[in-house]
Amino acid sequence: MERQKRVLAIHDISGVGKCSLTVALPIISAAGVECSVLPTAVLSTHTGGFTGFTYRDLTEDISPMVAHWQSLRLKFDGIYTGFLGSFEQIKLVGDAFSALADKDTLLVVDPVMADGGKLYSIFDETFPPAMKGLCSKADIILPNMTEAAFMLGEDYAEGPYTREYVEGLLRRLAKAIPVKHIVLTGVYFDDKELGAAVYDAAADNVCYVLGKNIPGSYHGTGDVFGSAFVGAAVGGKLIAEAARIAVDYTVECIAWTKEAGTDIRYGVNFERYLGDYSRKLGL
Repeated sequence: MERQKRVLAIHDISGVGKCSLTVALPIISAAGVECSVLPTAVLSTHTGGFTGFTYRDLTEDISPMVAHWQSLRLKFDGIYTGFLGSFEQIKLVGDAFSALADKDTLLVVDPVMADGGKLYSIFDETFPPAMKGLCSKADIILPNMTEAAFMLGEDYAEGPYTREYVEGLLRRLAKAIPVKHIVLTGVYFDDKELGAAVYDAAADNVCYVLGKNIPGSYHGTGDVFGSAFVGAAVGGKLIAEAARIAVDYTVECIAWTKEAGTDIRYGVNFERYLGDYSRKLGL
C-alpha cells in the first residue's frame, strides 16, 4: 500500500472567513493528502470586507516549529506557501525550504501580495523583489496577473488579454525566476471565460485551462484554487491536469455561492463540492 503523502501549508489562519489555512486544510485533505500547517498569523476574520479584526503575528514561532520538525526528520512531499506579511517571514520560509525539503519535495509558492493592479495596502514597491527571491526557490509558482507584472517590475495591464501578451509575460517571468512551472491565474480573453495559463519552462509550452466567468469578486478564491491545485499535484496529477481540476472546482464553488446568495465577505461555499473534487482525483 502506498504511503500517504504529506503537504506543509504555510499560511495565516482566520477564525471566520474561508481563505488561507481555513480552506487549505480541508481541500488538501480531500485530495487524500495529509495537510500539516505552519500558521504565520491568527486573525479573528480575514481582512477583506471586515473591520475591527484581531491580528496576532506568529513570526517568532516559525523557526522553533521548523527546528522541531527537522529534529523529527519529518518528510514533506510538498510545501505550499501563501500570504506572508513581512520580509522576515519571507526569509524564514526560505529557511524552512532548506531545512524541511528534500529532492522529492514539491515547492509551491503563491506570491500573495497584489490584485487588480494594486499591491495590498500593507506592502510597498520593495516587497515584490523580495517575493521574487522566494519564488526562485520554488518548483511551481502561482501568481496572478498583477503579481507577475510587479515581480518583473512592469506596469499592470488590464484585460481582456491576448495570447501573445500572456505568453510573453510567462516567458519573461520564467527567464527572471528559474522555476519549472508557472500557473498564471486571472487569465481571460473575453468576458465569458476565466482561468489560468500553465507554462512548462523546460518544454517552453503554454496551455490554457479556462472555466465559466461568473461576474463578481469573491474572497478566497485564489486560496481555493491553490489548495485544490496542490492537493491534485502532490496526489500525482500532471501539472496541467491539476490546474484543470482546480479551475473546475473553483468555478463550481463560486457558482454555488452566487446561487445560495451567500455574503461574499465570508468566502466561497467550497464544502459542497469536496466530494466531487475527491472523485476527480480517483478517490
